[in-house]
Amino acid sequence: MKDLMVIWNTLSRRQIYSSVNINPNGEKQVEQDEARTLTNLQRKSSVVVNKFFNAALPMRAGGRQRWSKNTFILMALGLFSLAFGCVILLCHPYDLLFNWKLFFGQGGETFEMWRKPEVDLYLKVYLFNVTNHNEFLSGEESKLRFQEVGPYVYKEAFEHANVVFNDNGTLSAVPVHPLKYIPELSNGTEEDLVIMPNIALFSITNVMKDASYISRWGLNTLIRRTNTQPLVQMTAREFMFGYQSTLVTLGNHLMPSWIKFDRLGLIDRMYDFDGDFETIYTGETDLRLTGLIDKYNGDVNLPQWTGSCANVHGASDGVKFPSYIKPNDTLLFFRKSLCRSERMVRVGEKVVQGLYTYQYKFMENELDNGAINPENKCFCRQGVCLKPGLIDVTDCYYGFPIALSYPHFYKSDPSLLEAVEGLNPEKEKHESYFFIQPKTGLPVDLAFRFQINMALQDIEHMARVEKFPHLTLPMLWFEIGMYKLPTNMHLRFWFYLNFMPTTEEVVMYLLLLSGTILLIWSVARILSLGTKKSSAEWLEMEKKRRKAQTDKQMESKSKDTDVYSSLLTSGDPNLMLIA
Repeated sequence: MKDLMVIWNTLSRRQIYSSVNINPNGEKQVEQDEARTLTNLQRKSSVVVNKFFNAALPMRAGGRQRWSKNTFILMALGLFSLAFGCVILLCHPYDLLFNWKLFFGQGGETFEMWRKPEVDLYLKVYLFNVTNHNEFLSGEESKLRFQEVGPYVYKEAFEHANVVFNDNGTLSAVPVHPLKYIPELSNGTEEDLVIMPNIALFSITNVMKDASYISRWGLNTLIRRTNTQPLVQMTAREFMFGYQSTLVTLGNHLMPSWIKFDRLGLIDRMYDFDGDFETIYTGETDLRLTGLIDKYNGDVNLPQWTGSCANVHGASDGVKFPSYIKPNDTLLFFRKSLCRSERMVRVGEKVVQGLYTYQYKFMENELDNGAINPENKCFCRQGVCLKPGLIDVTDCYYGFPIALSYPHFYKSDPSLLEAVEGLNPEKEKHESYFFIQPKTGLPVDLAFRFQINMALQDIEHMARVEKFPHLTLPMLWFEIGMYKLPTNMHLRFWFYLNFMPTTEEVVMYLLLLSGTILLIWSVARILSLGTKKSSAEWLEMEKKRRKAQTDKQMESKSKDTDVYSSLLTSGDPNLMLIA
């Protein structure tokens, strides 16, 4: 303890003062004592260190082996194991590799999966067939009765075509969504006959409802002369992908910039991506943004809306969501057919196909037009707000009075459901869901479901549609879903997300543990060899000491005997008397 105090006082440049002697000579004496103490400590420490390293060196000074080379090899392996274990602990090579794979680069693995996803993406279409059109038009019944038919199933070969990498950490691509009919998954055929609303008639009458009397009189005359009916029979395919209509043909010839098609089909118009392009983040500036939309058609806002309602910046088109999602993050989902981006919130978590996922659904009251959530007030078109549960997408569908809702008016204003018969909203069938792997942003299982309606206004003074004012007609609802990952993609992401991080952790702990064990064993081995040597030397010295003592005692006895013998020989009378 005294030695330690001396070292501390010396290092801190403090002097030790005596309470008895405070004269300069005393101070000088103290300094000399400190110097001697430090010299002794240095000598002692040098002896200890030299003894350890002399014991640790594998060879003696003469070149002879002091201890086994295996011990040295094991010590080196222990040091290397500890070093590599610390490198893994500090650098996390798995994360570096994973982040590199998330980045969109030409020919990169994640980029190619995004460019042309090798997944089974299906479009399911359910039509609302009118079963009492004659009774309703004749006035016998006051409500339209609908029967859900389908689904008619199509496989969507989603692709981002014509990719061009930009200099600002983005790329540009053209969305392509070709459809292929899958009869074996469908319930019915495309040739099924159905009674559906005449979209062309309802659209033109809704547009012209506020026109001048002369204009309305001319249109009404045309409708009567062509015998155009509000509810018409056609095949399922015709309604989805195009049917002939006199009004559409006239519109195509007279107003080609507005009606650029000569056949009207609802799914055909919903999948019209002609001339569209996206600007997508590559992750160069921020990995979390990889695969998200920067701009759509060159703008962060959609032209149909104003304010926050127009924003598509940071939205996902469903192929990839943000990377490294946090539990409280709100995600954006955009699809052109929705005419807007929808906000999504996390509602749970689940392991799907062996991958940990967050479960998302659309935010509550997302279609309320500001009735409950004031932020949605900007979805009111031209100051007119539809009933909660409907979003007016007229400007996205060529001026047709189209409104989107959830299927069967799920979570919509009750009056919409009361105005018709045959609809029955169910959460399990009609609510959208998304299971997303939070680290990659990969959707593992998803289905988004919407209904397309005609939201008619005051058209009772227009020909053939007098019975339909202020009525919302359900026409179809669709589900676009990807229900599981293909086997090769599932195995690949299971390897990246489950096997690799677990392997890294196991290897790290094994290296640290084995390195520690090998190092401790090697040091213990070296010290044990030194202890054995010290014990042997001590025994040898003790042996020599005892031998020296014995020799000394023998020498002493021998001297006493010689003295006694010499006295006897001298003839001393005292000794003789004693004898």
